[in-house]
Amino acid sequence: MENILESENYKIQKPEHWASQIDDNQLIQSIKESDFSNKQVEEGRDFCYLLDKIYYTSDTENSEYACVAYTLNEPGNLESASARDVIVEENETYIIHRISVLRDGVLIDKIADTKIKVLDNENQSEGGVLSSSKKVNITIKDLRLYDVLITEDSRVKVFTDRDFLRKEFLKYVYITPNTYWAYGNYKFSFINDRKETIAYKKTFFRDENGNVLKPEINYLKKGERFVIEKENYINSFDENREIAPYIDFATDRSWTDLSNYISPLYEEIYSKSFLKEFAPQLAEKLDAITDKDEQLQYAIDYVQNHIYYVYNADEMNGHKPQEPAVTYENKQGDCKAKSVLLKVVLDYLNIDSSVVLVNFNSDHYISHYLPSLLTFNHVIVKVNYKDETYFIDATTRDEFGLIENRGFIYFLHYLEVKPNKQLEVKKPHKFSYYGINEKAEFIVQNNTGSLKLTSTYKGNRANYMRKYFKNTNKREIIDSWNNFLFYTLNYSNDRNGTDIRTIFQNAAIDILSDDKKLNEFTIQYTASIENPYFVDAQKNRFLMYFDRNVVKNNARDFLHTDIPFWHNFDNERYEINLQTDQRIDTQEKFTVQESTIINPYFDFTSRKKVTKNGASITVDFKPLVNLEIPAEDFEKFRNDHHTIADSNFGIGIDIIEQGLLNLLKFNFKKRLK
Repeated sequence: MENILESENYKIQKPEHWASQIDDNQLIQSIKESDFSNKQVEEGRDFCYLLDKIYYTSDTENSEYACVAYTLNEPGNLESASARDVIVEENETYIIHRISVLRDGVLIDKIADTKIKVLDNENQSEGGVLSSSKKVNITIKDLRLYDVLITEDSRVKVFTDRDFLRKEFLKYVYITPNTYWAYGNYKFSFINDRKETIAYKKTFFRDENGNVLKPEINYLKKGERFVIEKENYINSFDENREIAPYIDFATDRSWTDLSNYISPLYEEIYSKSFLKEFAPQLAEKLDAITDKDEQLQYAIDYVQNHIYYVYNADEMNGHKPQEPAVTYENKQGDCKAKSVLLKVVLDYLNIDSSVVLVNFNSDHYISHYLPSLLTFNHVIVKVNYKDETYFIDATTRDEFGLIENRGFIYFLHYLEVKPNKQLEVKKPHKFSYYGINEKAEFIVQNNTGSLKLTSTYKGNRANYMRKYFKNTNKREIIDSWNNFLFYTLNYSNDRNGTDIRTIFQNAAIDILSDDKKLNEFTIQYTASIENPYFVDAQKNRFLMYFDRNVVKNNARDFLHTDIPFWHNFDNERYEINLQTDQRIDTQEKFTVQESTIINPYFDFTSRKKVTKNGASITVDFKPLVNLEIPAEDFEKFRNDHHTIADSNFGIGIDIIEQGLLNLLKFNFKKRLK
């Protein structure tokens, strides 16, 4: 082996007493071909002869052990096995017990052919991510196709004072393997060596018919272990439509227990933090603002934009927040620090608020998990103001508006940091405003079209569009709108392959207004178009405007059986006006078609006005959001979105060509319909 000295981040030694003790003969005996293994290899997949995986937890450490023997029959697996990285946290050690290959029936020790480097894992520091984790890079020379690679290793995380939460509570989720690998012998063990009882919950396991079984909860006392052991095993679930079965392990506590454990940590900070003492200048500025709404806006803006967000990965699993005086003085802090500072500022303004724990990434699973503080990975602020409840992410930047106009945060579950609290569910929401309110005018004279789009964005959309226009090249923005209109006007079906810039001439886009209080951002796009009509294969001409953003294809195409559809659309309003100097078919089915949809989860209307030379439509979409659509309601929900897609999301007009022959042809077509 090229490295003589071991690092504190890795070691080469025998397994711990709680791990498996496997000798060379046992390994060789386990690597035997069988009808099952041959079948997997014939089907072109790699085969794992042995996987023995153990998770061990005590009051001083969390550790994972694995012994695995698998084929390198695919070039991709050979490449990933030859060089890989292992990320180790602070006070975590990666321990190598064995690296070998079985080649032509001979077991070869590859430790001598292994090169190990320890690198800093600081590739995100410029974005405010601080981490003292290390990257252990492992390179194994002379691995060959059709070798059987055997690795045996452990990861040991010894708790420090900063890991007080991990000392007190265990949280581990065992996820059953993906469906690619087949296993000759598969074993997973969980060993509880803690003084406290560990609960475990089996979730999304299925019966022989594929039906999800009722979750099963059991308990492990100190010294007990849970074991799954299988032979000739392939995990069978539909990766595209089903959740992999998993087992959630957690210290046996209720949500109330957990809220009572954590709330004193925050209350201690609040009780000794007074804004006028540590931030007199900020207090003075707030006092100078006489309007309460504007005071609140200034407080949120200050914490979001004047306090730099630092994500300290080593401290996120602890819940002792930084004192507000330190956060204010240093002008930086993590989500806990920024949220606590914001709450202290709001306390000064006599505005009711509290800190809440969330996990946006795993929000759907929280209700399925056992209660645990380690489920959460983010802290935000709940604000009760004028009989409404708002949630503010103090780490967000470039957000504007009075509190009712700021960006809306979509999530379902949270734990309020107060005594005697249960896990709570955020209520469904109806917006009081339109996320987008757009007016489109397309007027054609002498075969030249004049197109004007005026769009007002509000809330989340205003924040996004403001940043987009700030950070994006003007030419790129115009190209994006041109491309959108290329499909909206149906030019993709009669002039595909044409340079879009030559179609939309003199295209321009400008910001008309930017109201930072209302958080409204208004833009206008204009262009002229020669030969503006869509022409079909029979040389019939049409003016068409169908904005496909109105059609929610993710709702129409949703097929998952275990995860309900998450409803998170904006209120939208569109007014589209098409005018021409030609005569149009005022009775054409799709030109006059209107719709009214009243669904428990959204209301949708389209209303038309038709004249001899044009037509207009107003589309109004108002959803009930921030909720999961129950399975029993989803098919109606889906079908109602199919109705929207059936030509109710825009308007088209048919041109009646001049001349007696064309008029006779038009009347004949009418009689055939």
